[in-house]
Amino acid sequence: MTSPGGPSDARFDVVGIGNALVDVIAHADDAFLDTHELVKGSMTLVDTDRAVHLYRSVGHAVEMSGGSAANTVCGVASLGGRAAYIGKVSDDDLGGAFGHDLRAVGVHFAPGAHADGVPTGRCVIVVTPDAERTMNTYLGASSLLTPKDLDPSVVAAGQVLYMEGYLYDRDDAKEAFRTAAAISHEAGRLVSLTLSDSFCVDRHRDDFRSLITDRVDLLFGNAEELVSLYQTDTFADAVTEVRRDCPMAAVTMGARGSLVITPDEIIEVEARPVPKVVDTTGAGDLFAAGFLFGYTKGHDLVECARLGAIAAGEVISHVGPRPLVELRTLLR
Repeated sequence: MTSPGGPSDARFDVVGIGNALVDVIAHADDAFLDTHELVKGSMTLVDTDRAVHLYRSVGHAVEMSGGSAANTVCGVASLGGRAAYIGKVSDDDLGGAFGHDLRAVGVHFAPGAHADGVPTGRCVIVVTPDAERTMNTYLGASSLLTPKDLDPSVVAAGQVLYMEGYLYDRDDAKEAFRTAAAISHEAGRLVSLTLSDSFCVDRHRDDFRSLITDRVDLLFGNAEELVSLYQTDTFADAVTEVRRDCPMAAVTMGARGSLVITPDEIIEVEARPVPKVVDTTGAGDLFAAGFLFGYTKGHDLVECARLGAIAAGEVISHVGPRPLVELRTLLR
């Protein structure tokens, strides 16, 4: 595994690959979830008609470019890092807005070829009063990423490759992940993967475990996702399993903080106190941003996790999956 700091010739600290989506974030009560038969805290893939229906039903909403890996690379940029993003959009208004938003915060956007006749993806996120977020995702063009959409020069230029589990639903995307990981390793880089969601893990458990064993140097996830991955009775058993499969894992545990797990040690780091949790959307994405920023700057694993907690703490204190302040100002 690449040592902290990694190769000094990297053009980017982190290169993310994921579903290029526009987030539509709205607040509603539990009755809304019941009426529309939504499972609280889940991420559900929806078709075009369902996406349009939910979009109309939520009423007032905040719209911004999103997607899990995109949130992470924007967090890296906000911390002062150099980031790039690979994701597929269409030649439509939302596709144009997505690229503009990334470039505006300093992220290099390397889209694949435009999808013909398939709209840019979007995610309708319903936030309930307890700060839980329920996501309804129309993948649209984002799910059509193939190995041909990868820019090998961009992939190889990232000190760390960060791959989003949500993208893993199609065979072409799976092949794109393996191709990107091979390019990254050939360039002497670090390959990381986020599990994204326990429902996502349920769909791809065997493929994820194979990818983690063969290609992944650093795994991100939360406690529930790790238990789902290994189908263990306890979180402690899942920790034992991941120590055998992966050189390093960074696992979040909500208010209990996080664990950094390696074959040699388990490091526990406290969460950052937050006066009021408003919206947990993007918490894991921003934890990964802080951790990866610290890792690429050569910090030890405790400091990497602490930086992850700072970034996650900021994003859960307000609505939306992106920081409202420059995260670098919180490090002083």
